[in-house]
Amino acid sequence: MKRRDLIFSAGLAGAGALSSPLLAAPLEHTQEQARPLDLRITDLKTFLVDGGKDENFVFVKLYTNQGITGLGEGTLPNKGATVAAAIEEHKRYLVGKDPTEIERHWRGMFIGPRYRGGPVLMSALSAVEIALWDILGQALGQPIWQLLGGKARDRVRLYCHEGYLERISHTKKRRAKSEEEEIELWKIKRDEGWTCVKGGFYPGGKPIDHRVSIRRGVEHLAKVREAVGPDMDIIVEAHGKPTPWSAVEFCNRVEEFNPFWVEEVTQLENETLEEARQIRAQTRVPLGTGERLTSRYHFAPLCSERLVDVIMPDVVHCGGISEMKKIAVLAESFRVDVAPHNPQSEVSTLASMHVCMSTPNCIILEIGSGQDPFWQDLFYGGHFSYEKGYAAAPTRAGLGIDLDESIAARYPYEPKPWNTLQTGDGAYVDR
Repeated sequence: MKRRDLIFSAGLAGAGALSSPLLAAPLEHTQEQARPLDLRITDLKTFLVDGGKDENFVFVKLYTNQGITGLGEGTLPNKGATVAAAIEEHKRYLVGKDPTEIERHWRGMFIGPRYRGGPVLMSALSAVEIALWDILGQALGQPIWQLLGGKARDRVRLYCHEGYLERISHTKKRRAKSEEEEIELWKIKRDEGWTCVKGGFYPGGKPIDHRVSIRRGVEHLAKVREAVGPDMDIIVEAHGKPTPWSAVEFCNRVEEFNPFWVEEVTQLENETLEEARQIRAQTRVPLGTGERLTSRYHFAPLCSERLVDVIMPDVVHCGGISEMKKIAVLAESFRVDVAPHNPQSEVSTLASMHVCMSTPNCIILEIGSGQDPFWQDLFYGGHFSYEKGYAAAPTRAGLGIDLDESIAARYPYEPKPWNTLQTGDGAYVDR
């Protein structure tokens, strides 16, 4: 027998073996199709909640024919009423549809209106998408991280801000009145077990003077590093205030204090990316940015050119849970770490945590909530816990949290003023 005929005969024998009753039997048990959940969206409602200070929080609930409700968040600074209106625009598309078809609905809401993207539209889409995941998780009796591929880690590392001394009321907090008090807050966080804390180290001033901001910021960072010791990770927040030239000088001067990363050292998110390329070429300190980017398409060049070391997508603005997961996978391809931006409510915290639990390169999560008693009332006591800078995996089905509508009604929307920085001649500049 020729070699060609021998191989052909062996192939036929193998095919026969595969079709034998003994090997085919297990397949018979997989023939029955999975039963659909028979869920349909029946209503959509938005909730605007005065969060105190300069913020209003934006929530959405999706209601279904089986009594399951999904909760999402679309909070966007100073644009709460606008985002709420954008969320409501989705009602006529969503009612009557199957909420478990998350990928289909994401694309339908993204490309359907033809004009797409931007912080308002993407925050609205994010809110709805998070609520869809919440419904799916509850329907299947599983936390969302389990549906995203299961655990990539046992717990999620967190970082907090240096914080405030005490809450005076729902709308007021007493912050440190002196540099000495603020340094003490850093020590308190360290002693509580936090391994990473973020602080603002580029003061704005009224008006802003970049040389003064650099000097004061570096001096303050030196004192903080001395106070907390060499082992605590310090995130240096610049909040996009520096200019390209002042950003280079600032980064080079803070390098000796070993920051975990320098955040938004300038407008790294501009569409031309020229500032990002300039800063990257002239500094060695780790850089992080991304809280104002609103889809994977904006993160792609930052990651592919390795212009930053850490990207910071916000689940409430970047398109929701699915999109944040896709952004993280994109970043992993270029060995860029992910640290989700998260200054919003516990809805944002938990949505981000589900992604972090299931995603290898999500190295740490900002916690802007969970430290405030207000959230305990708003979310039926809350279901988010952490200890010594780490959070355990959420265990409740879906998102793991629900909004108390009666408490939300006590804090109605309150229009808030906003302002920006000025130079000495009165011109407005970035903040």
